Amino acid sequence: MSLGGSVKIFLDTANLREIEEAASWGVLSGVTTNPSLMAREEGADFQETIQAITRLVDGPISAETVSEDADGMVKEGKTYAAWHPNVIVKVPATLEGLKAVARLKDEGIRTNVTLCFNANQALLAARAGAFVVSPFVGRLDDISESGIELIQEIADVFAMDREIETQILAASIRHPRHILEVAKAGADIATCPFKVLVQSMKHPLTDKGIDMFLDDWRRREAVQVASAGTS
Repeated sequence: MSLGGSVKIFLDTANLREIEEAASWGVLSGVTTNPSLMAREEGADFQETIQAITRLVDGPISAETVSEDADGMVKEGKTYAAWHPNVIVKVPATLEGLKAVARLKDEGIRTNVTLCFNANQALLAARAGAFVVSPFVGRLDDISESGIELIQEIADVFAMDREIETQILAASIRHPRHILEVAKAGADIATCPFKVLVQSMKHPLTDKGIDMFLDDWRRREAVQVASAGTS
């Protein structure tokens, strides 16, 4: 059940270099992948990539099924789950997806129900036994609906039922402000592209302050060198 508070940071990518770099910052709690992200990594083997990610990040790693029917999703899900205990099976917010979630839960396999665009989808996914649900913030904003309001609505619905333990994973994060907004709205997790995490640590006044400190230090050293030369 989501109660708001501190939000965990996941990286949304299948690029091992990005994951290794972000992991070195000490902020990553997990990774999400999808077929589109995998397709960008030309020549990469899916299983090898997922297993490599589990060695870089000690947390949930979402691997998405591509079947459209529950039987196919369950078959793929069992295969993925056998790769590593941290693998979370990602299925779409469809009726077939719900069937797969319920069956995989009975097998002790955790699921991430993705492509959630309304609170009903999230509620039914939670009832089916999803470990996390993934509402897409940016894609709703793209069609002039509020992704942040959806996060809040799901959080409110989940908070009304103490039996719901499903976490809210805010996806389709487009900019650093989204991270703060979904955290305040009640998301448990924000999964972000690498560039958004980089942007989150950028501010012109930080750069200006560093330049000022370094300039002052260099001037101090120059004065000391000049003083030593005249003594």
